Amino acid sequence: MAELETRPFTKVLVANRGEIARRVFAGCRRFGIATVAVHSEPDADAPFVAEADEAVALGGTTAAESYLDVGKVLDAAARTGAGAVHPGYGFLAENAAFASAVIDAGLVWIGPPPAAIEAMGSKVGARALMGEAGVPVVPGAELPDGADLAAEADRVGFPLLVKASAGGGGKGMRPVDDAADLESAVEGARREAESAFGDATVFIERLLQRPRHIEIQLLADTHGTTVSLGERECSIQRRHQKVVEEAPSPRVDEELRERLGAAAVAAAEAVGYVGAGTVEFMLDESGEFFFLEMNTRLQVEHPVTEMVLGLDLVAEQLRIAAGEPMSPRARAPRIEGHAIEVRLYAEDPAAGYLPQTGTLADFDVPGSEPFAVPRGEGDPADLRLDSGFEPGSEVSPHYDPMLAKVIAWAPSRAEAAARLAAALTRSRVHGTVTNRDLLVRILRSPEFLAGETDTGFLERGGEALLAPLVDAQGERMHAAAAALAASAVRRAEADVLRFVPSGFRNNFSEPQRVSFAGDDGDLEVLYAFRRDGLELSVGGEPLDVAVRALAPEGVDLEAGGVLRRYEVSRDGDTHFVNSPLGQSSLRELPRFPTGEESLGEGALVAPMPGKVIKLAVAEGAEVEAGDVLVVLEAMKMEHELTAPSAGTVAELRVAEGDQVESGAPLAVVE
Repeated sequence: MAELETRPFTKVLVANRGEIARRVFAGCRRFGIATVAVHSEPDADAPFVAEADEAVALGGTTAAESYLDVGKVLDAAARTGAGAVHPGYGFLAENAAFASAVIDAGLVWIGPPPAAIEAMGSKVGARALMGEAGVPVVPGAELPDGADLAAEADRVGFPLLVKASAGGGGKGMRPVDDAADLESAVEGARREAESAFGDATVFIERLLQRPRHIEIQLLADTHGTTVSLGERECSIQRRHQKVVEEAPSPRVDEELRERLGAAAVAAAEAVGYVGAGTVEFMLDESGEFFFLEMNTRLQVEHPVTEMVLGLDLVAEQLRIAAGEPMSPRARAPRIEGHAIEVRLYAEDPAAGYLPQTGTLADFDVPGSEPFAVPRGEGDPADLRLDSGFEPGSEVSPHYDPMLAKVIAWAPSRAEAAARLAAALTRSRVHGTVTNRDLLVRILRSPEFLAGETDTGFLERGGEALLAPLVDAQGERMHAAAAALAASAVRRAEADVLRFVPSGFRNNFSEPQRVSFAGDDGDLEVLYAFRRDGLELSVGGEPLDVAVRALAPEGVDLEAGGVLRRYEVSRDGDTHFVNSPLGQSSLRELPRFPTGEESLGEGALVAPMPGKVIKLAVAEGAEVEAGDVLVVLEAMKMEHELTAPSAGTVAELRVAEGDQVESGAPLAVVE
């Protein structure tokens, strides 16, 4: 077990939830420090709550009623006798008033000084401060009440980006290509910023063309040492939120690394920074870089830095908060090998990255080590999994849809990408749609492997990246495996003649029939076990397949001289199939349709549970396909729901402020 030379606290409350709470708990365990979890009502049964030594219910469903309630969090610390508070990231992590309240309560704040948080908390103020410190900044403008939007935008130049002054994570951010869209973008960004951060202040800045997103991990202690721990590349993003991160960057050489590090250290020293933090830069094609923002907390992507340096950043935070110097390994960092992290989200990339909900029937990344951190001076783990979920966990609509971070380390970048792609392909994530196939395609794409990435990578990739890994023929094989495994289940549950294959007859009879809805449309499977082998067709096409093993949990099928294992599990009417071809989720269609009437082609329904925050049209309005009808807030983001077809808005079935469930009708266009 690691040691702290001083012991100003023996119990830490983590004012956060999910994956980051579990990560901090893991760091505390290295020092034998007790842990306290706080939680909302939806999180009562979450893994992070069970993992803590003690837990306190904050009550409430929303973040404002629980994780953002400073009084409740401090009361939980007092009731449990916690001596320190770690904020994680998100929620109150970059709230200077919260940091001050923790300190005023006589607790140790495991983070930077409140003054540093405040200085960097306003992106507008931070830009000015960095300019004074000699750190290059992107041209931009503030937007106070009454500002002339058009004039300021003309001065900055199009294309530009509307950004929330507080917070991060892509919330309150809107790209604008021309003046016609400026006013609505500012309005939407302000509304989202107010909802996410309680601060509607926004500003605009020049939108650089094909930039890379490069950030420097910093560490500063109270003994006068501030160091750069090298860079991370975070250019692959959707909705301005990172999807793939890596260290080191394939674009940064030693000379550029030194310049970036020096600028980041200057930024930190300008605000008297202490603890772990990140300075983010935009790097253009010429190699010129500009200050973007400083995150005064631990970053989501911190594991890639840990894995290439053999360093535990949470342990460093605890040392620094205890008043100790940072470790010798942190003072003299040395990059070894390459690490890549992907964020596995419950979302549908093909539907505009729409967040998804559900219960995880199975959740496993074979070969991964949860929250693996370097032990002593040892080598980093090869495959790491940081997650707040386990099999049986619910993916709720109340919080961010990130299921896990999967991180791979290898001696070279190519090996790390291959190792991570293979791990994702073998993973089993059953119960909700995810971006797993997109992540695998990114890691295997020639552009990524060549290191040619920038913030427009996903937009350029188009349909090729969004396509599922399993092609039409693979899905047919998966449908066959699902049908055959289901027959094995029925045989195992039969009261008599369990040894007889399902559907077996002495004389010729009609084959067994089952239909599935898959990515490639509906697939009808017909199968019959004959004396001379299996008779099988899928989607009306015969399949020449031999069954080598058959059990409820999986099937060994040989086709074209290739033997593959197809693992099958089931949750309700959904069959999950995993094989070397990838993963399929196949919904079994009812044999006898209910005849329930559909809502019609012109109906707009809620794609997930959420709150209606804006009706963009009135009943009777004439609309075109794709026009925004309703704005729904769910999973901490705004989602613009558009008209499914051109016509007249015949009916609006909701009002602003309504809470709606997934599938609820919102509007009808005739």
